[in-house]
Formats: sequence, C-alpha cells, structure tokens
Amino acid sequence: MSDVLENDLYTRTKALLEPGDIDLVGVIVHTDLASDEDLEMHELTVDINEIIAAHAGKGESYIYAGNDDPEFASNQFHGRTLDDDAFVWECQQLLRGGTFHLVFYYEATADHDAIVAELEADGLSVTSVP
Repeated sequence: MSDVLENDLYTRTKALLEPGDIDLVGVIVHTDLASDEDLEMHELTVDINEIIAAHAGKGESYIYAGNDDPEFASNQFHGRTLDDDAFVWECQQLLRGGTFHLVFYYEATADHDAIVAELEADGLSVTSVP
C-alpha cells in the first residue's frame, strides 16, 4: 500500500475522531478484498464486531446496516448493544486503490490496545488511530 493512501486514510479517520459528544478512537483495517467480495466483507465485519464488542465492555452487540434510515450512507454500519440499542462502534467500508479499507471508530473507554493486538493476532493489517 502506498504511503499516500495510508496517510490520506489516517488523516480522514483522525478527522472523524475530532472532539464531540463522545471521545472516540479507531482503527483502519486494510484488506485485499475487492468490490465483488461482499460475503467476505460481511464476515470480516462480523468478526471485527465481536472483537470490538468484547473490549468495549458494553455486552453483546449486533450490526445495524441502516437500510431503513435515510441518514445512513452506503457501506456504513453500526455496532449496537442488544440490551438497549446503544452505540458500540461505527464502520465505513472504503474502496481505495481497488481494495477495501474498513474504518472503525468507537468510544475511547474501550481497551483500544487490546483491540489492535487482537486484530493483528488474527493476521489483519491494522493502523491504530488513537
């Protein structure tokens, strides 16, 4: 991957994490998945949901695709708690240079280092965005 591509994604992700109502951190998961690999993209998103939810301390979560919400963009997803539908994470699936890069962000109270370590232990290429 080019440094320009990675720097651009990092800069854009950092902008998403700017101070707001919730302090956020994030990760960029770099894949070799092309636009025609929808099933693999879904499976990877489910796996990452499990990792983030396990370290966010909010209990079980599900993936909300926003198909019924005109405010949602294509390839935007939320992790939400089963108990009360609370925010766990948000993901943008971005196609750059012919492959997808998944930008996840979540509350800074999650164990960010453990999330990054587990993603890397699963063999994923990850850029941490504290």
